[in-house]
Amino acid sequence: MNPHVITAKSTLDKKSKINNTLLERHQRNGNYFWRIISLLSVFLILGIIGFVMKLNSGFSDKVIWGYYAAMFAFILTTAQAAPMVAIAPRLAKAHWRRPISRTAEIWSIVGLFNLILFIPILWVLPSLEDRRRSLWFWDAAPGFESVPVFSPHIWTTLALCSLVFIGIMLLWLSALPDLALIRDKGTGWQQKVAKKLSKNWIGTSKQWHWLYHRLGILGALYFAMMVFVHFLISIDFLLVLVPGWIDALLPITHAANALQAGVATMMLTMFCLRKFGGYKDYIGYDQVWGLGKLLFALSLLWFWFWFSSFNVFWYGKKPNELSVIDLLTTGPYLIIFIGVFILNFVFPLFMMIWNPVRRSFWGPPLIAVGVIIGTFLDRIRLYVAAYSVPGIGDPNVSKHALPTNSLPAHLPEISDIFIMLGYISGSILVFMLATKIIPVINIWEQREVTMYEVHKKFHRTEVKILGKPD
Repeated sequence: MNPHVITAKSTLDKKSKINNTLLERHQRNGNYFWRIISLLSVFLILGIIGFVMKLNSGFSDKVIWGYYAAMFAFILTTAQAAPMVAIAPRLAKAHWRRPISRTAEIWSIVGLFNLILFIPILWVLPSLEDRRRSLWFWDAAPGFESVPVFSPHIWTTLALCSLVFIGIMLLWLSALPDLALIRDKGTGWQQKVAKKLSKNWIGTSKQWHWLYHRLGILGALYFAMMVFVHFLISIDFLLVLVPGWIDALLPITHAANALQAGVATMMLTMFCLRKFGGYKDYIGYDQVWGLGKLLFALSLLWFWFWFSSFNVFWYGKKPNELSVIDLLTTGPYLIIFIGVFILNFVFPLFMMIWNPVRRSFWGPPLIAVGVIIGTFLDRIRLYVAAYSVPGIGDPNVSKHALPTNSLPAHLPEISDIFIMLGYISGSILVFMLATKIIPVINIWEQREVTMYEVHKKFHRTEVKILGKPD
């Protein structure tokens, strides 16, 4: 028989097996899954109770909303940055990201949840009438108001909505072929939902060309908008709340931290899918090593950005700069900063250069847990400290420097603990529910890679050779 015919038949068999296996796994309903959903729902209710407790204090005192703002920033830094794990390697035409690209894209739907959490923060942030230093040129004198007093609120909301919309569109476009597969071969309510979402997808050459083109455009737009959102959030909802804090690197530092936390989020998600989700055949060493390299590089980048900012303040030693160092680093939040420094830099650095850890299935996910905890502590350190600073209207606070007396650390109340527990659980809950509608493993990309691979004999073994698309 012609070897080309054998190869074609083998490829078709592989595609059919991938379709049947992943489709069956997607539609499987296990009690274990719904038990976790129930537990996360209980925690989310606790978070809502904590929010209601906060409402009793109103929005006038921003000090009590510090942990709430930190949770919003934490979800923005982790869940909404995770899609970059699918976007960047796809643009580089890397094959190792195929089993986890859909998982990363599903995290973008958590942006809807975070967009709701953003609404109270808009109420807490004062308008420009408090005369704080800001990006926006505004003057109280008649005829000199060049921008609306709520410019930070308006533009940040539009940017965040755009980020969420682009993320959802990216997820929908990527899932179109798989939704069509569920429409044609699925069963139950998932088939009905897929029928509405798959539109008129039939897999023509024109549709595939359209899909590849749009995925590239939306991926680039998501990255650009993510950086822009971090730019606005880090300045209007963080930096300008601390008099004397002038840091040109903070916006890009905020975004770079998100890339590190997004990779860590995906590393942990990938480990759970392999260990508990039944996807051991699709998630292997290539994915662990690929994400591990990114996590190691971004951990080094974390130190570079932090030191570049800290060195300016430490070397300048102006009174206002020393007061900022005291507030954020050496003062009431010193213990938290030490934890952040170890978990986000020291721990990844020394663990990832140790071969037994780096080459294992458990080592990189363990490091990812440390990075996520470190990022969580870092958001608390920054946002709780910034929101605990009295407003510019306070007689002891000027536009240019913090109060001379050191501000104490703001410890969490019971409502803050409920909010932290509930909102983290809520983001995971949204992700898990989305996986019941959209397959967590990209089926069409798993089929596609079979067209680029071939097994050849190499000395006494057999190796798999992968080609590059285009």
